[in-house]
Amino acid sequence: MKSLRNHLLAFVVAIGLVAGGFLSATVAHADALSNYGENKVMDAILRGQSLGAPATMYIGLTTDACSDVGNGTEPSGGAYARVAVTSSLANWAGTQSAGTTTASSGTNGTTSNNSAIVFPASTASWGTVQAVRWYDASTAGNAWICINLASSLNVSGAGFTVQFTAGQLQFQIDN
Repeated sequence: MKSLRNHLLAFVVAIGLVAGGFLSATVAHADALSNYGENKVMDAILRGQSLGAPATMYIGLTTDACSDVGNGTEPSGGAYARVAVTSSLANWAGTQSAGTTTASSGTNGTTSNNSAIVFPASTASWGTVQAVRWYDASTAGNAWICINLASSLNVSGAGFTVQFTAGQLQFQIDN
């Protein structure tokens, strides 16, 4: 499965941390699909099963590096919550270019968020964020995708806002 993941799917992300300044971090490597996500895609593409992809994905932050198994360790308290992003043409760009809202027709296999994805402002420390995960539920549920940041983000107290500006969170398939 790791070979499939590494050759078919690659993810690129940049994340901003706003608190008296803007810091940017990039992905160290693309762990991409979790075992759960890999199994769902494999069964859908090659085994005729329903993908069962959720209508809404919940973007979460974790303080541990990506792994094929498990959901990672998310911050607890301090106003942390996953951010809901509905799967739609309006929320994710077509592969032809950033910001588009029509069905994909491009050749680069890349989509990005069409509007900002903003986490609640921290009211206490969330710890050091090392990865971003896509979940199928607002709490618990299954992690489908995980990417490690090249540089961790230290949300050390109150007043930090972690966000993906429009076009900053990119997802690429087979390119």
